[in-house]
Amino acid sequence: MPIITISRGSYSRGKDVAEKLAQRLGYECLSRDLLIEASDEFNIPEIKLIRALHDAPTVLERFSHGKERYVAFLRSSLLEHTRKDNVVYHGLAGHFFLRDISHVLKVRILANIEDRVKEEMRREKISAEEARYILKKDDEERRKWGIKVYGVDTLDSKLYDIVINVSSMTVDDAVDILCEAIKKTVYQTTPESQKKLEDLALAARVQTALMHLAPKVNVTASSGLITIGNIDEREISRPDTVAMLEKIAKKVEGVNGVCMHMTSGREKPEHINPFYNM
Repeated sequence: MPIITISRGSYSRGKDVAEKLAQRLGYECLSRDLLIEASDEFNIPEIKLIRALHDAPTVLERFSHGKERYVAFLRSSLLEHTRKDNVVYHGLAGHFFLRDISHVLKVRILANIEDRVKEEMRREKISAEEARYILKKDDEERRKWGIKVYGVDTLDSKLYDIVINVSSMTVDDAVDILCEAIKKTVYQTTPESQKKLEDLALAARVQTALMHLAPKVNVTASSGLITIGNIDEREISRPDTVAMLEKIAKKVEGVNGVCMHMTSGREKPEHINPFYNM
């Protein structure tokens, strides 16, 4: 069965769409649970971590390689959940981590700014001017986060299969559209698409396990064979670090072989690393 990721802005009714869609389909609905798992790792209040997602990621910078670590744990957690299929995920990064999986329906929910302002005013009991300022700032910071951390612009429609403007329709209307869309053959799980997802999840588990030793290595997986790349020999502080990386990777469930790829620091990494430019 398909996986659905929903990207949204504040007060765009995207959360309502996600929850009602999951309820109608009998799917698991994910969002804040992933953040709670990550906040346990960093041992900081959840609200601060959520602010770090919306604002420039200054909160995470207090930790050594905080951004890399946070992305690694979020990525691994999301991929572990979605391996089971039947998931609706709403929030940042879902479309990014799952963009190459064919049985994922990637959705962007939009809403009229005036409707969002009214909802912000109602919930926060603030003026229209204050609400408009907060929403615009929130939208811009979400966009900055996507560009800075993931290298993608969340406003780019090419990232999504469907963009829905809920200003002129109800939440139920949006849910109806998405329920019909996921029936299409193109969004059904195949052995090939499931294998790709399993490989991504395994690579993410290994990436997380290696994070304390080498936060910027690149990890890929194929049928249990792990390739650890972008190991810059100039940054290896201990002579046994490479051996330790291999030992740790082999202990991760599902790994049946490890290949190491050293770089001199002058050559470009062989694989794209989502953590490399952070």
